[in-house]
Amino acid sequence: MKNRLLPARTLPAAGMAAAMAAAVAVSLVLSGCGGAATAQPNGSDGGTEVKTVRYQGSPNTVALVEVAEDLGYLGDVKLEWVSNTTSGPQSIQSVATDQTDIGGAFTGAVIKLIEAGAPVQAVINYYGEDKETFTGYYVEEGSPIRTARDLIGKKIAVNTLGAHHEAVITTHLKNSGLTPEEIKQVQLVVVPPNETEVALRKKQVDVGTLGGVLQDRALAEGGIRALFTDVGVIGGPFDAGQYVLRKDFLAKNPETSRTLVTGVAKAIEWERTTPREQVIAKFEEIIAKRGRNESAEALKYWKSVGVASPGGRIQDQDFTRWADYLKSAGIITGDLDTNKLYTNEFNLLGTPAPAATSKG
Repeated sequence: MKNRLLPARTLPAAGMAAAMAAAVAVSLVLSGCGGAATAQPNGSDGGTEVKTVRYQGSPNTVALVEVAEDLGYLGDVKLEWVSNTTSGPQSIQSVATDQTDIGGAFTGAVIKLIEAGAPVQAVINYYGEDKETFTGYYVEEGSPIRTARDLIGKKIAVNTLGAHHEAVITTHLKNSGLTPEEIKQVQLVVVPPNETEVALRKKQVDVGTLGGVLQDRALAEGGIRALFTDVGVIGGPFDAGQYVLRKDFLAKNPETSRTLVTGVAKAIEWERTTPREQVIAKFEEIIAKRGRNESAEALKYWKSVGVASPGGRIQDQDFTRWADYLKSAGIITGDLDTNKLYTNEFNLLGTPAPAATSKG
């Protein structure tokens, strides 16, 4: 596929919350709120609860909700694949506008959407960073870029704006002593993750953001080095993103929500405690069964689930660690009200494996 770089923007992304609120409002009007999920008798009030949950996937990878379904953790709840998502913010906006029922994104993007008035709530951590699974910001081996100051005037490829990568980059630049004006001169360019390595090697960007199997595949090819990593910048391990559900979905479908969220929690612990080779084999099996003309080649580089907390349970610090970035970007002005951001009510996993810990 030909690389197509979208128009560059500088950071921080001021005004994103207002724009997102408008987008959600417009989508609600124009979309008609999407198709209804399949309902069957099961409500505790004698009504009905949906038993088919709509979601978006990602090409060549397997989501935790898909692992949960395949392992039988969702019981009679079934998943309906709607499409592949282009980014975390797009995934959770699809939930907010009732195009899907569950979606996930970087914590900062979740906060922005909720602060913009979207009727969603985080219910479980679904990705994070640890010593084996993290995001690196890479340059070519011979690049003269060595420090944060060397990034002034340079282009960094990210998967989307206003999310995990932008938050980490902004934090790294700020911690390295760059002024707000200097930070604005670091240009973020949106590049699809599967094309980032090629964009870096073809010198279309100066720095490429790589994580997961895409990172490991690029490292196996050689010729690149990490300038910094998110675990190094933020400190790790840490949880970095949550699955969200709409509040009306939670209210109308409490049992289905418990089954779904608890199933994901079980899938997290299954990936954490199962031998790596068996996890990869399960991923390959799921990709083969869903028949979306994908490649399982990159799955061999999978290392860990990445989620730091036991069973994906959410804590206040999962949100508050990003407060400085969110304030600098103009997304929030005061302290975060974490009570409106998340709930662990639907995560019924009792005693999962111990949380990941830092190793010195």
